Amino acid sequence: MEEIKIHLTEKEIPEQWYNIQADLPRPLPPMMSPVTKKPATPPELTPLFPEALIMQEVSKERWIDIPEELRDLIRQNRPTPLYRARSLEKLLDTPAKIYYKYEGVNASGSHKLNTALAQAWYNKQEDVKRLATETGAGQWGSALSMACAILNMKCTVYMVKVSYQQKPYRKSLMQLFGAEVFASPTNRTNAGRSILAENPDSLGSLGIAISEAVEDAATHDDTKYTLGSVLNHVLMHQTLIGLEAKKQLEKAGDYPDIVIGCVGGGSNFGGIANPFLMDKLQGLRKNLRVIAVEPAACPSLTKGVYAYDYGDSTGLGPIAKMYTLGHTFMPAGIHAGGLRYHGMSPIVSMLYNEKIIEAVSYLQNPVFEAAVMFARSESIVPAPESAHAIRAAIDEALKAKAAGEKKVILFNLSGHGHFDMAAYDNYLSGNLVDFAYPTEKVHEALSHLPKI
Repeated sequence: MEEIKIHLTEKEIPEQWYNIQADLPRPLPPMMSPVTKKPATPPELTPLFPEALIMQEVSKERWIDIPEELRDLIRQNRPTPLYRARSLEKLLDTPAKIYYKYEGVNASGSHKLNTALAQAWYNKQEDVKRLATETGAGQWGSALSMACAILNMKCTVYMVKVSYQQKPYRKSLMQLFGAEVFASPTNRTNAGRSILAENPDSLGSLGIAISEAVEDAATHDDTKYTLGSVLNHVLMHQTLIGLEAKKQLEKAGDYPDIVIGCVGGGSNFGGIANPFLMDKLQGLRKNLRVIAVEPAACPSLTKGVYAYDYGDSTGLGPIAKMYTLGHTFMPAGIHAGGLRYHGMSPIVSMLYNEKIIEAVSYLQNPVFEAAVMFARSESIVPAPESAHAIRAAIDEALKAKAAGEKKVILFNLSGHGHFDMAAYDNYLSGNLVDFAYPTEKVHEALSHLPKI
């Protein structure tokens, strides 16, 4: 009888992260300084990041060693299980095999802890006392709060106001771990005050929260900034997910035909996909399909443009070449808060621009339909973000059924939805509103791109 749950031992946790920059078809366009509009130098980034992370950000080495002390901390919550979704397969009556890597088994409830521990640890090595960050749905803020508690560091979180209101228990979880949490935009920063002066009722955005956290870090000598997605070193830390999944699928005697992950900034997607993309980029698995799934309300890849843009709303942080909806983009208050970001990881952006990966977008109601189907068949309540990947996996399994093909599908279940029951209540009561971001709004936001 084939296993439903495939485990690894602690000894099988990866000893190195995979850096996809070594295998990209061409070097990533350089990150630009918001002041000079020229390539950012390490000294320009040191007010925000520790030296070790800056070096990881620009490294072209394929494998980066995980320090033993950090790996010891990682062992507390890894490896995570790989499941065969047999009940979902039966429900769909599909010949496809569906596997999912479940990252919601730690106390923060998502994959975000993988990079939170790494970033906090490297900051601790350089005697940083406090970390400032933003959070959308709250998964990243929860993870960084937990990592700071483990490493005895202070943590300040600027939480997007609409999520702060929708998910009060995420705020409580961060405070439980000792973090101070503020609904962004706030009156604590110049960035926040400028937004509130323009719109006192602003529900906030990830871009605004980033601006506040960046300003906080840049104006306090004992504080550095951390980002839960987008940056190269963040995606690299997350490759623990895909590297483990590779070993687990090897034990099952399988290799995926299709790899799927939801995308907001790109961290969980890069985490599951990049180790498999290594095989595709090296010519070993040329037919591998990799699909990035985003909300129609925030369609960075499917409606955005590939251009240089600010990573935050007020232009304080570095400028990156990425797929963007424009840094002035204001997303609708959809429940997949972790996917409400105007831009995209430069790595994911290049992969999409080079047609190495695919992208698809979905409205909220089909996503929650898939989430309920998954919860009732697999007995796990998925986060709304992760449910985008479930929707795509179901659709691909149904395509395989129609074609009579025995595909192997792998997706990343990047977190649980225990703090998202208000969203499920809205769906189950028929009150969930679908919203597709209008093309004319995208065009208006893109008119504000920086001139590089």
